[in-house]
Amino acid sequence: MCVIDHAAKPAEKVRISGGGRCNFTNIHTTPANFLSENPHFAKSALARYTPWDFCDLVARHGLTWHEKTLGQLFCDQRSGAIIQMLLDELDAVNGTLRLSTSLSEVRHADGRFHVETSGGALIADNLVVATGGLSIPKMGASGLAYDLARQFGHDIVSTRPALVPFTFTGALKDTFSGLSGVACPVDAQAARGPDFHEAMLFTHRGLSGPAMLQVSSYWRETEALSIDLAPGWSVVDALNEAKANSPKQRLSTWLSGHYPDRLAAEIAGWPGVPGEKQLANLSRAETDQLAITLKKWRITPAGTEGWRTAEVTAGGISTDGLSSRSLESKTVPGLYFIGECVDVTGWLGGYNFQWAWASAAAAGEALASH
Repeated sequence: MCVIDHAAKPAEKVRISGGGRCNFTNIHTTPANFLSENPHFAKSALARYTPWDFCDLVARHGLTWHEKTLGQLFCDQRSGAIIQMLLDELDAVNGTLRLSTSLSEVRHADGRFHVETSGGALIADNLVVATGGLSIPKMGASGLAYDLARQFGHDIVSTRPALVPFTFTGALKDTFSGLSGVACPVDAQAARGPDFHEAMLFTHRGLSGPAMLQVSSYWRETEALSIDLAPGWSVVDALNEAKANSPKQRLSTWLSGHYPDRLAAEIAGWPGVPGEKQLANLSRAETDQLAITLKKWRITPAGTEGWRTAEVTAGGISTDGLSSRSLESKTVPGLYFIGECVDVTGWLGGYNFQWAWASAAAAGEALASH
């Protein structure tokens, strides 16, 4: 087995993940945590190689982990230990790794693959493409997988940046820039996606944080986002209780008890929000309107920060041309596409790594049985 990588160091995405701790899987992984034109495609691989299978591998190498929020597992020994584990696994089967090696041509002839590289020619019965997507080009991301897929007759589902911060223009950009660094819990949803209950972070360019990264995978240009700034509680009930207990309290003060100071001051100045009114003087209509303002905030991003900061690529090689059991091409025997380059995109929180491990295991199992 020979692994070819044009990068100078292996597994750079593993290295930077989880702030250097490598969020290597998520214990809550199900097919529902993935986007694809065929939502059933990932079921087979995910069912046959679970998060606990990867945990067993980690444990066999003497590594330990801890769980953070929402089922995310992180390596205690930092991401470099996971990389070394993968290298040790390659070494255990007498595999070789050729870094700083670029491809110039790939042909399929006489039932074999002929690969021309900067380090010389290679011939193999099987070719597994695990080159990722377009996200984070400064780390060497490229469209090689898609070029190879097209070359061998596969269709590509339109790609777009996913798990990426939103950008805004005009007055909204100025507002968010003034709130840069402020975070708060929200329920957020794109027009066609599920509701995510996580943190939102204001930035100089727009909105980020886990909630925004999640919904970005489902967002399309010109569509509005729906954001609940009071997730899990009733604005009307809370205001009525405050009216009874502190009738002379100003609305702006009440807001500062529920939001970070800068955000509370911003909301108090929004059109239709009587920030300087005492709670006792709020009409029912004003109370209801504030509830709508906070619970049903709708804004339309100008765009996203793009491939530069996107954690993954949505879209990719169409699953129609691949076996869901082995990830083998239906048109070229011995050709496999695994991981991010396939049209299977996971949520934030270790899901994309789990798809990488599961799809790799599916291909490996098929190759071992040949």
